[in-house]
Amino acid sequence: MIVRPRPHWIRLLLVRRGSLVHRIYGQQLFIFVLSCAVVLAHGQLFLWKVTLNASPFSLMGISFAIFLGFRINASYDRYWEARKQWGSVLVEARNLTRQALTFVAPGRDVRPFVLGLVGFASTMRNQLREQTPTAHTEGLLPETLRLQLASARSAPALVLLWLGQWLRDCRQQKLLEPMLAHKMEASLDGLSLALGSCERIANTPLPFAYSVILHRSVYLYCALLPFGLVDSIGWMTPLVVTFVSYTFFALEALSDEIENPFGLADNDLALDAMVTGIHASLSEMLGDVPPPIARPNANFVLT
Repeated sequence: MIVRPRPHWIRLLLVRRGSLVHRIYGQQLFIFVLSCAVVLAHGQLFLWKVTLNASPFSLMGISFAIFLGFRINASYDRYWEARKQWGSVLVEARNLTRQALTFVAPGRDVRPFVLGLVGFASTMRNQLREQTPTAHTEGLLPETLRLQLASARSAPALVLLWLGQWLRDCRQQKLLEPMLAHKMEASLDGLSLALGSCERIANTPLPFAYSVILHRSVYLYCALLPFGLVDSIGWMTPLVVTFVSYTFFALEALSDEIENPFGLADNDLALDAMVTGIHASLSEMLGDVPPPIARPNANFVLT
């Protein structure tokens, strides 16, 4: 996720990081070269004059704008839904920490339970990013549990199971009232719901056929556009067509990038920073020194 102050409007025109220029550079170069070739050939293709003007492209442009708008909205809905679910993980983790500190009898150390909540957030991030299940969980989860997670298909679900068993032990030892334990179980259910919702987003991409139709239509539109403009604007055709194609190609690339918001691309969610934030918040509630706040790197990117 790119986090930076808004630059001056002139610098904003020249920003490369996050502009997706590196992803669409090849397509832009192809369209520019094609436009130059069309201008040199005066709109002829194999000695046949392509009789196109700007009128049909105006109508098609409106249709493509609506089409791309739907695609980007569908991708952003997935992005924002994922962000809300991670926000609920923070809320439920704080609730469970507060309840553990106030509900459980003083004779039981609640630190393993609270650190287990951080471990849940870490394993949830690892699963969504298809990383090693136990990565960055040292000191958060018991070693016996970490060994079990190493070969698990759903490590966060097993961490939730361990947290539920911890509550059961407290209840059986008369350290936690049954009604209060039931209330804490409801917060564990909230964590499970957030996990399932994020898994739904990660495992259900947008229909591939929709992406194919959009991709083909955009390329065909941009490839034919020079033939419709060459007779009216001449040598300005490559510049205008390249600018128009930038809008279409960049929107398509952006929608493709945020369709899966759990990756490591510049515009994806900063899951590492979110896990660090959860760790810091719960550590403060325990009275510990919180870990350093995650900050953007030299390119203004949070991972």
